[in-house]
Amino acid sequence: MSDSVWRSKGVRIIRANELDASTAQTLGMQRRAAVTTARTGATKLWAGTVTIDAKAKTGAHHHGDLESVIYVVSGHARLRWGNRLEFVAEAQTGDFIYVPPYVPHQEINASEDLQLHCVLARSGQTGLVFNLDIEAAESPELIRWIDDLHS
Repeated sequence: MSDSVWRSKGVRIIRANELDASTAQTLGMQRRAAVTTARTGATKLWAGTVTIDAKAKTGAHHHGDLESVIYVVSGHARLRWGNRLEFVAEAQTGDFIYVPPYVPHQEINASEDLQLHCVLARSGQTGLVFNLDIEAAESPELIRWIDDLHS
């Protein structure tokens, strides 16, 4: 491509004060979109941030056929997932969380006094959030997942 095309179709910087809070929301969290088709021309991914107040939890939801990655910037995240949110795992600052397509899940801020701040990336633009009405299991099963390379 010519230099003039790269000028208009090249790298995009989305400033912290330019994030879009009018993106799809789930009760208990605030999502703010950064990379969207409308804002950057992206067609194969979506990215943004999420904040959850201390001791707060989101409603159950899934993201359709999209894969999601959550990076914990600061805080202590607890995730529940499953048809009755019967499984639970925790992540801390610096950890990544992978959420496969269609998995019902709920994010929880496990901190008593600090806000949870995460960066999100998803594998597409459409159907970003499907909020669910799930009766949660009383005592979820703790999952301590360790990959095949570590024991």
